[in-house]
Amino acid sequence: MSSEFLFFAVFLLFIVGMLLLDLGVFSKRSHVVSFKEAAAWSAVWVMLALIFYFIVRFNGHLIHGITDFASLQEVVSRYATNVQLVPGDYEESLRIYLNNASLEFITGYLVEYALSVDNIFVIIVIFNSFGVREKYYKKVLFWGILGAIIMRFTFIFLGGALIQRAEWVLYVFGAFLAFTGVRMFLSRDDDDTIEPDKHPVVKFAAKHFSVFPRYVGSHFFVKKHGHTMITPLFVVLLIIEFTDLIFAVDSVPAVFAVTKDPYIVFFSNIFAILGLRSMFFFLTNIMHLFHFLKTGLAALLLFIGGKMLAHHYLHEIGFKTQYSLYIIIGILAISIIASLLFPKKPKDVLEEQTTEQKPLSGKVTKVVK
Repeated sequence: MSSEFLFFAVFLLFIVGMLLLDLGVFSKRSHVVSFKEAAAWSAVWVMLALIFYFIVRFNGHLIHGITDFASLQEVVSRYATNVQLVPGDYEESLRIYLNNASLEFITGYLVEYALSVDNIFVIIVIFNSFGVREKYYKKVLFWGILGAIIMRFTFIFLGGALIQRAEWVLYVFGAFLAFTGVRMFLSRDDDDTIEPDKHPVVKFAAKHFSVFPRYVGSHFFVKKHGHTMITPLFVVLLIIEFTDLIFAVDSVPAVFAVTKDPYIVFFSNIFAILGLRSMFFFLTNIMHLFHFLKTGLAALLLFIGGKMLAHHYLHEIGFKTQYSLYIIIGILAISIIASLLFPKKPKDVLEEQTTEQKPLSGKVTKVVK
């Protein structure tokens, strides 16, 4: 059994254990998640990510089964060409590699976590647009995150294999991220709205499935006259999965700008995704305070896209992983501080909240009857 497979299997068992613990112990009943509960769980997930950072920092060689200078050199040539090894000094070379790998993990985690904020913006709009009761948010997000993990696994390892075979793909990713950053900046002040009766997932569900015309508590399925039907809540879950698929097209290439190691990309993505649900409840009531955050995320995507486009030049001048970490933290810090120093006028905040709180559940049932 290879070291990579064993490390990966242990990691997946940990993830499955945490999800089962959440589902079996903490999600036995539907309830509205309080700000205090969300803050506590957000702290737990961030702490677990930091613990994993130290695992990579001191035991990251176990991921690829590095045991000597030759195996270390092979891994570096494949995934970490920016790392300069010390010829003949395995211990020092390993220290340099592990320091870089742990920085790549925490930087990738920060990038994914930051980009998840934009995902949260959209999820809030989805829930409000479809009139989902707040006490059912937690269940929908749990299954949405489970689907996201499976999709990220596929995206990341296919992307990693593609980059290994054709490095020019990095230029395509870079151009796409730069374009996405420009588009996000230009649309930063646009109202995010969804018309349920026109959403492609709603139309697809109405055409291919038997959909019950109204919500049935927290149930995704309902049995009527011996026939199983999906509920509008399951349609909302499908829309969230579809939305995450779209966001993965941005976020996965973004982390590949930090590291070419698909295992580090996957670990950083999963920790960020697992913290997404608690962060959703944590930020829901204070999101309006950070109105410059979308501008910051646009700048973040532009930086990452530019880094991918110029990766050969940056490698030649010795651009280090920690520089990316400092720039990313700086961009996010500036956008948050600017939001607090220059808050939105109370009138603008009131208009946004009034728009967001309009329940539109009738429109979805009109389509799926």
